[in-house]
Amino acid sequence: MDVIHLSAECYPVAKVGGLGDVVGALPKYLNQAGINASVVLPYYDRKFVQENTFDTVFKSSTTAAGKTFNYSVLKESTRQLGFDLFLIYIEGLLDRKEIYCYPDEIKQFISYQVCVLDWINKTKMKPDVIHCHDHHSGLVPFLIANSSLFKDLAMIPTVCTIHNGQYQGWLGWDKVAYLPSIDLSKAGLLDWNNCINSLAASVKCCWKFTTVSPNYLKELSVNSNGLEKLFQLEARKGIGIINGIDTQVWDPETDPMIVKNFNAKTADQGKKENKKSLCKEFGLSDTKPLVVFIGRLVGEKGAELLPLAIDSCLKKYKGKVNFIVLGSGEPEIEKELEELKLRHKKQCGVYIGYDEELSHRIYASADFLMMPSRVEPCGLNQLYAVRYGTMPVVHRTGGLADTVIDMDDSGGYGITFNKLEAEELVNAVGRGLEVYKDQNKMSDLRKKMMSLDFSWGRSAKEYIELYKNLIISHAV
Repeated sequence: MDVIHLSAECYPVAKVGGLGDVVGALPKYLNQAGINASVVLPYYDRKFVQENTFDTVFKSSTTAAGKTFNYSVLKESTRQLGFDLFLIYIEGLLDRKEIYCYPDEIKQFISYQVCVLDWINKTKMKPDVIHCHDHHSGLVPFLIANSSLFKDLAMIPTVCTIHNGQYQGWLGWDKVAYLPSIDLSKAGLLDWNNCINSLAASVKCCWKFTTVSPNYLKELSVNSNGLEKLFQLEARKGIGIINGIDTQVWDPETDPMIVKNFNAKTADQGKKENKKSLCKEFGLSDTKPLVVFIGRLVGEKGAELLPLAIDSCLKKYKGKVNFIVLGSGEPEIEKELEELKLRHKKQCGVYIGYDEELSHRIYASADFLMMPSRVEPCGLNQLYAVRYGTMPVVHRTGGLADTVIDMDDSGGYGITFNKLEAEELVNAVGRGLEVYKDQNKMSDLRKKMMSLDFSWGRSAKEYIELYKNLIISHAV
């Protein structure tokens, strides 16, 4: 079975968030299960591309974004990621360093999608499934079905995975000329609220869509930034599959980025040594429980609660807890956290930005991870946390509700809270500090967390079953 994944991100080539982690891991595990899964990305002039060898495997020209241009398809030569990686290169358009936020981003992603289909069409590849991730490749199911240029691809099953339904790839109808030749009588499939909506088009036209957790599938029908009615109408096509994590990259027993490797049996001592090193770096005491936040400092992550909640915790639990925050985002939140660090130098560390190695060391060192997310389709951080014996403290939403069971419930190992308020987060942290006092119980909870299976091997089986069912329905 041949499956092609289309995405704007793929770790370690280009990553901003969880999308990159998923696309960098799922195809690898699909290949290990016997599926020939490959990934096609836009070309990015970034470290991975600069340091590795790529062969040009195809060249052609096509028309998109209102102009005709030449493009190349490059293939990573050593298959070091565990799958075939292809890049679409267009001089002056798909040859840049950053992934997002260019003024002609619409042209970038439309051109990328058209080139992928042009390449598949001209080489007569005929994959068994084309798997699109988020709105950046969301026009592909529509184009396959409604462009005369790609009529030979019309019967290839398409899957759309929604990693975050808040971002939808909107463009005005004045940009319809950016698309290649399409059947304008089907323009309604592109439309939502009087504009072209790439994600909506994908949901309407794909054979099946998936969300990254079952609970998020339900939430999209009531909270999806204007697409609620669409998800209600298309509910029969939706499947919720919880993301996995790459347990080869995220393994405290072999992780080369942490100070001391450990497993479930040696976690107590291993985490203690990692914490000692990290706290020394941030000027904090390593004898206190360490509570951390890793992620984007934006409202979607509930990050605006952090300055007040951390300040309240430091006052309420004076001298009994330390905090570290790693992330970047809204300038006002960054400023408040920097000011908080200055007021509480000996109990609060803040790193504005993102550092992959530092994130690994924080997971290995921390006792508790805060995730006060307002929206969290699946969440990977809580899965990384339990893998490293760090207890997640989460707002019950999206995939967090699917993956974190409160320690007071049967089989529980984490801390959950229902109201997205700073006081609720403070109280949740307080529950963690209470259990921390009982080191035997804390040790048992660590062992329980580290025994959980959130690997991609489990999740990949569900995707394979989905692919097989689509192929069977196609044959019928």
